[in-house]
Amino acid sequence: MWIRSTMTYRASFALAAFGNAAITLLDFVAIFIMFSHVDALGGFTLPEIALLYGSCSASLGLADLLMGNTDRIGARIRDGSLDTMLVRPVPVLAQVAADRFALRRLGRVLQGLGVLGWAVWTLDVDWTAGKVLMVPVMIVAGAAIFAAVMVTGAAFQFIAGDAAEVQNSFTYGGCTMLQYPPTVFGKDLLRGVTFIVPLAFVNWLPALYVLGRPDPLGLPGWVAYLSPLVAFVVFLPASLAWRAGVRSYRSTGS
Repeated sequence: MWIRSTMTYRASFALAAFGNAAITLLDFVAIFIMFSHVDALGGFTLPEIALLYGSCSASLGLADLLMGNTDRIGARIRDGSLDTMLVRPVPVLAQVAADRFALRRLGRVLQGLGVLGWAVWTLDVDWTAGKVLMVPVMIVAGAAIFAAVMVTGAAFQFIAGDAAEVQNSFTYGGCTMLQYPPTVFGKDLLRGVTFIVPLAFVNWLPALYVLGRPDPLGLPGWVAYLSPLVAFVVFLPASLAWRAGVRSYRSTGS
């Protein structure tokens, strides 16, 4: 329904998608300007950082397109409108994700893929079959990890009432961090985003494998192939938290 509504005004949709892509592309423009003054950042060249930026932006854009509206759950909890979703014969999470579905968010996905394509074309990498396969796997698994974080944040809002910005700090804030090489961050932060909130599996570890670079924590190269498994493992507690949140919902009483 929301897609049909959006496509009724095609020019408006095209402008909104273009604006979404242009605004998010400004992050890479800042990186590009930075490299007009330096040759490398943390030992990474511009095409290598473009690989990090493009993969992370595409993954977050895909997760945001499909699950980004979960941050609206807090408003529905506060005004009691979640009751309407509970009586429909459709999973509540599917309804929350589709609530005011914003097709314009495709702009972020496309601009991320564009930067990623430029990076892949420019990089001087020995493209084996494993490295070629790693690129799409990295994007899909990264999107699943971000989606799991969004579901967990939505579940937390059943308790907090309004915690959308907490969720955004791990998704949008996490993506901003992942756009830069892991070598510029401290070891404690790297351990946290690898073993606690596994954002490193979104693109850092897979990208290091593609680039043939060692992991700052000394993890073996085959760990990069664990991204799909990590996405599945992260989704399990996210699903349980969501179900617990829905069961705890008591409405507004109005």
